[in-house]
Amino acid sequence: MFDSAQIAQLAAELQHSQKTRQQVEHFSKRFPGMSVEDGYRISRAWVALQLAEGRQVIGHKIGLTSRAMQQASQIDEPDYGTLLDNMLYTCTPGHVLNIAFTDFVVPRVEVELAFVLKKDLQGPDVTADQVLAATEYVTPAIEIIDSRIEQFDRHTKVMRKVFDTISDNAANAGIVVGAEKVDPLTTNLPWCGAILKLNGVVEETGLAAGVQGHPAVGIAWLANKLAPWGEHLKAGQIVLAGSFTKPVPANRGDVFDADYGPLGRLQFKFN
Repeated sequence: MFDSAQIAQLAAELQHSQKTRQQVEHFSKRFPGMSVEDGYRISRAWVALQLAEGRQVIGHKIGLTSRAMQQASQIDEPDYGTLLDNMLYTCTPGHVLNIAFTDFVVPRVEVELAFVLKKDLQGPDVTADQVLAATEYVTPAIEIIDSRIEQFDRHTKVMRKVFDTISDNAANAGIVVGAEKVDPLTTNLPWCGAILKLNGVVEETGLAAGVQGHPAVGIAWLANKLAPWGEHLKAGQIVLAGSFTKPVPANRGDVFDADYGPLGRLQFKFN
């Protein structure tokens, strides 16, 4: 396990990377004995640096929810990170939202559903049914993931390990909302789907059932995973349930259109 000095050093490297848009090398390469717990401790230390600069926690995200992604990362469960107020972008229906490309290092776009809570969820025994009862509404959301730690090692081209992703706030950097809000108890959430277009061309399609069969499953998992840290999901927070499409790389000038059918659309451009 890393000592507090190592945790602080690596969190500071992430902070510097975000500000300079210069990626850092894999933590797991430099410290082969790194563990998942070390990754979460680094992520929490980085969040603490953000809070010290005036940021506020607005929720959480769940990643690596598909079986294929877990196998690729050599783990058997999802990961999670923290949503901060400066990560939130809100679309106006019928308009294309402009997002500064320089807010990110190497952004990629994922299609998700977001749960907005009306009640606290305290683990360790939270169920999916309790998640639905505690949710004020569910709404379409785009997660903008990023890599402050380089995805592929600059020397060996080896892909980063899950410890690196977890350290890097589970790769989270932004969330786009602004479409319809639906009742989780009367909406067939696994059948909610989306078509993601990039510059007018369909890049990805998917159903929310791709997130562990039902998106509420991941929210319950997260509430239970936070419990040993003395943390819980709070009323008013946004929780991203996990992507049901593959990430699509974004470049300056790209226009994305996520069409969720009856749940509305999220349209945005990286300027």
